Amino acid sequence: MDYFAGLTVKNSIKDIIDILIVSYVIYHGIILIRGTRAVQLLKGIVLLVMAWALSTYFNLYTLKWLMNQMFTFGVVSLAVIFQPELRRALEQLGRGKLFGRSSQEDQETSHQINEVIKAVNYLAPRKIGALIVFERNTGLNDYLESGIKMNSKLSSELLCNIFIPNTPLHDGAVIIRRDQIMAAGCYLPLSENPFISKELGTRHRAAIGISEVCDAISVVVSEETGQVSLAINGQVVRDIKEESLISKLFDELRPQIKTKKSEWKAFWKRKGGGSRG
Repeated sequence: MDYFAGLTVKNSIKDIIDILIVSYVIYHGIILIRGTRAVQLLKGIVLLVMAWALSTYFNLYTLKWLMNQMFTFGVVSLAVIFQPELRRALEQLGRGKLFGRSSQEDQETSHQINEVIKAVNYLAPRKIGALIVFERNTGLNDYLESGIKMNSKLSSELLCNIFIPNTPLHDGAVIIRRDQIMAAGCYLPLSENPFISKELGTRHRAAIGISEVCDAISVVVSEETGQVSLAINGQVVRDIKEESLISKLFDELRPQIKTKKSEWKAFWKRKGGGSRG
């Protein structure tokens, strides 16, 4: 009550700005580590903090002493463990991109789509089978571990070489995260949907299966017909044309931007409609 009694407009605005800045930093920190091994490490840290809280609450002296020793050296350990993430954050901050990622994300999305489309245009006429998966909000680390790690810069030439028949990596899926090919030869869950056409083979069922269990998007090139298909949300669009594929990929790989614009348009329409009414 004493705090609110002495609260002024100036202090209120300052506190709100302070909270917004901290929230923004935390949000971009989560975006930075999403889909990396740091997520699992953070879970371990949370468990350690919970163990320390329980030892303090129940006066478990030995466990509390052990937790205190771990926390004493924990700061140095965290700096070593999170060194890649910290370095990436500092690099982005130095380039001025940590807090202004929309332009960078647009460029990455354009690069993703352009390289994949070029690869598909090479593979499809030659009837070279391919399965390309775009990771979105849900991390695909479990499926990355089933393939061969690459962590390579995304390029159409590399995609084409991966799927050339009789090469070590041509079977399985390629998983793309942002502008990198994370792994090739990955095994994906097969869809068990009984309504899927019997004409579709394992590659298509894997594309549909991964889209059923997460929000990933899959592009498939059939080695029998050369047709290109798009799998999303457990559904598949077969023989999709290039223009439609590009348009759909842009819409789905930039959902946040699209949603914000739609919300603002709807807001102003409602506001305008209300003023006229």
